[in-house]
Amino acid sequence: MKRIHVDNYAPKYYSGKWSWDSKKDALHFEPHNDLENARERYVLTNGFKFLRTLDQEEELIFRQDYMRATSTFDGDTVILDDIRDLVLYSMPSEFISYKFIKFMHTQQVYNLVHSLIIYFEYFLRMVEFVMIRRDEISGKMAQIQSAQTNEMKQNYSTYLSQYRSLVARNYCEIIKGEGSMGEFYHMKEVSNISATIADKAFHEQFLASAIQMVWICMHRRAYFIIEMEMNRLFRSEHFVFIRPEYTNYTAAERSLLYGKNKKNLNYRAQLSPLIQELELVTEENLPILWIGRRMYRGTNQRIAEMELEYIVPGSQLRLIDVAHGILGHPKELYNTILQLDWPAVRWWNFSEKYDPYHIIRRPYLEIPKIGAANVRKMSEYLEHFYEIKNEFETASHHLIIKWVKRDLTIQFYRSGGLLTNVVSRCEKELASTSDGPTVDQIIARYFRIMAKIRKKDSLTEETL
Repeated sequence: MKRIHVDNYAPKYYSGKWSWDSKKDALHFEPHNDLENARERYVLTNGFKFLRTLDQEEELIFRQDYMRATSTFDGDTVILDDIRDLVLYSMPSEFISYKFIKFMHTQQVYNLVHSLIIYFEYFLRMVEFVMIRRDEISGKMAQIQSAQTNEMKQNYSTYLSQYRSLVARNYCEIIKGEGSMGEFYHMKEVSNISATIADKAFHEQFLASAIQMVWICMHRRAYFIIEMEMNRLFRSEHFVFIRPEYTNYTAAERSLLYGKNKKNLNYRAQLSPLIQELELVTEENLPILWIGRRMYRGTNQRIAEMELEYIVPGSQLRLIDVAHGILGHPKELYNTILQLDWPAVRWWNFSEKYDPYHIIRRPYLEIPKIGAANVRKMSEYLEHFYEIKNEFETASHHLIIKWVKRDLTIQFYRSGGLLTNVVSRCEKELASTSDGPTVDQIIARYFRIMAKIRKKDSLTEETL
């Protein structure tokens, strides 16, 4: 992974596009109203300040104490754990608590953020499609929409609704407070008193962290679109801030992006769009709620594609030719804060024909076939045979405590603590008189690592 040097900035040029203004008979510059190329120290997310960049000292501390080791499984590729660690390191100090750090390392939160990344990968493509269509149907050279165009838009809207159902399923597993989520539930078991104020702050912190994780995973593009949609999903439109940077959609565009299940009621009776998706799940979309739990058996190709996209680990997405932001990309192409290093990309000689990580290839929407909606309704659903078990490594108490002491660690190194570099590490190894680990320790460590990677044989375990 490349290092960064935030102190040596290149000249700041405005990012945008030029267009011809026929009224003024001159060129008109439209700047890109986004945060991708901004150079501020902090980025404001829902009122909280997250670090945008790291200075040289913060980078050394992060790489030494908090970055995922290269000796771990898939240590050479970018996975969701790398994005989470970067967000935990850049989040404000008021977020750091044992409860919140443990919550961010649970499997339910991992599944929710994973489904959010899949949803926003498709949602950003839809927003780009909406913006292009807005230009095509307006102006002097406006195009007329056909019946096939409207049918295609209905299919796209249905696909977005299906992804939202998957996000809502994972979100409800958290808010129900069952199983391991019981310790984070807002209601006390004995007194039945809700910790409203603490739970509100906890929810705001998680929502801001989720926005940061999705934004970083999406190559730090379209920040305001991600922030606006994330707040709408979890809050409803009544409680979304009105900001000039947010995109204003027309009624037809809102119907396309938000789906037919969205209903605006009085703010006292309003449900979030995620809960509304679960209330009105159609019969042909019911198997979506079992994705990741049991193997789908049926003739609905759309659900089979969603299942494959969801259950394949982020580090192996190139095997199915699917892109979820930066997940599965080699770490050699990115720096410490997971920004793409274009000089390193050029050395890989990617092209339109050879691009397994979708870096050069442009994202696109596959045009659905005519009558795809009717085909989905007539699909056959068979009884399932296999349950899907996901191996998830829980965070240890030592790891959580290390994150809780993040500010103390940074303060210690800045006050004179020794940061280990290549020279100091070599000097320490030369001065050491230790013989290193024994053969038994090396073998035990090897089997401990391989036990996490290799598939367990249930028949062998039962016989033993």
